[in-house]
Amino acid sequence: MSFLRKVGLLAWKDLRAEFRTKEMISAMLIFALLVIVIFAFAFDPSRDEVRSIFGGLIWVAFFFAGILGLNRSFANERLNDALHGLMLSPVDHSAIYFGKLLGTWAFMTIVEVIALPVFIVIYNYAPSGSWLLAIAVILLATLGFVAIGTFLAALTANTKASEVLLPVILFPIIIPVVIGAVEATRGVFGGLPLDDFVTWFKVLAVYDAIFIAVPFLLFEYLLEV
Repeated sequence: MSFLRKVGLLAWKDLRAEFRTKEMISAMLIFALLVIVIFAFAFDPSRDEVRSIFGGLIWVAFFFAGILGLNRSFANERLNDALHGLMLSPVDHSAIYFGKLLGTWAFMTIVEVIALPVFIVIYNYAPSGSWLLAIAVILLATLGFVAIGTFLAALTANTKASEVLLPVILFPIIIPVVIGAVEATRGVFGGLPLDDFVTWFKVLAVYDAIFIAVPFLLFEYLLEV
């Protein structure tokens, strides 16, 4: 069985389990929508103000909802030492990492697909840029967030206060993703020329490459700790 086939099976295991219970997606979606409602009632910005803050608003919702997903990503494996069972299975340990990464990435993408139109409707905001570029930004930023988040979620999975420890460790590391996502989203949805925000695309792409490669090399040692 090829490496990609093993990764796909591990990701499908998590997807199928989640689609039966819908616990993670429901919690993430409710949190994202709650953020939308709070912002909508907290202030009523003008159209020009919405254009400048819209990128920040949606990524606050997406990233904090993603924290809920990351905290739940290894919840099933903590039960009955199921993670040790995965470690004993005939797959590379890095395949476990990529399987978890793909599963959480899929869950976050589903939440984003649902929450983004709600944001647009509530704020009566009409993005003027390319939707293909917007999708590229969302996928790149989400991948960077999930790539390092999955690694750190595995690192904190067996600690007593993993729900508290994970955000404390994660958010300082993902500052480049946060800034890049907000600035690139503002540029895309604001209809700015590509040259004005292409640097942030490069930041997201480089960050993704680094923080996929590093966990790939270190995940096996992490599981043995």
